[in-house]
Amino acid sequence: MIHLEYIERSQSVQTVPVVCMHCEQPTCAEVCPADAIKRTGDGVVQSARKPRCIACGNCVVACPFGVPEVYEDKQLMMKCDMCYDRTTAGKKPMCATVCPSQALFFGTREQIEQLRPMSMPTNQFQFGRQTITTRVNIMVPKNGATRPLVNVTDAMNEHAAPRSVSLPVAGGFDPFAEVEV
Repeated sequence: MIHLEYIERSQSVQTVPVVCMHCEQPTCAEVCPADAIKRTGDGVVQSARKPRCIACGNCVVACPFGVPEVYEDKQLMMKCDMCYDRTTAGKKPMCATVCPSQALFFGTREQIEQLRPMSMPTNQFQFGRQTITTRVNIMVPKNGATRPLVNVTDAMNEHAAPRSVSLPVAGGFDPFAEVEV
């Protein structure tokens, strides 16, 4: 349940994975009028619970990281739940298991600091006067870097790049059939 955003698609094939940051105080859950989004005791913010979700989209608008997606055909918000079925059984999330470049890593801060000595993990983000702390860390350059500053007002004026998805065809999915969304 992660998606890729393209960076200057007309110029490059570069992408960035968009994963749920599993906020300590998840805004998506706070704005849900149906109380469909829950945070587990170990800090994982779950996808909306189907019996409760009314697919209003409040969570989509409220998430500072742009993670939740409402699937109209299912009338349900879905997002990364850190492969909760796997991680509660002691396994790594699927994305971290199959990522060939190890851009996605599942482990302790100490482990990632050893693997990437030129970077430091951070899990605090500034949005205006609000600081958001997350369970997920991103790596930033170590040389004097502090936590990233994200200017939400500037980001609101950016236009989202179109994404493509594979469509079902007779007999299964055709990985080469793509549609812009």
